[in-house]
Amino acid sequence: MKKFLYWALAIVVVVLGFFLYWKYSFTYSEGNRAGLLQKFSYKGTFFKTYEGELILSSVKSNQNVMLASEKFYFSVPGTELAKKLLLLEGSTVVLHYKEKNGVLPWRGETTYLVDSLVISPH
Repeated sequence: MKKFLYWALAIVVVVLGFFLYWKYSFTYSEGNRAGLLQKFSYKGTFFKTYEGELILSSVKSNQNVMLASEKFYFSVPGTELAKKLLLLEGSTVVLHYKEKNGVLPWRGETTYLVDSLVISPH
């Protein structure tokens, strides 16, 4: 009976380990998003994280004004990148992100974690 309990416990630990890896460490998708950095802030009650909003424009008018857009919400786990983004509010940027399956409170509020940026020439 002890041998069965050890094996059952080992299987539960392995399955739990795989689940935690898949939920919080596995990168579900990776890519770039380009747009206007509308908002970037440092917020949180217990865990302070850097959170931002990027306006993704899809249609421009004749006067180069964005007509149709959607927002891309993201988190930034690193302080060096966050310092750069704080200075770029109102600028057009290209952000590289990794999407995770789950959110950890000390990593940010969203599943999209931005790890680098390029200032767009437009």
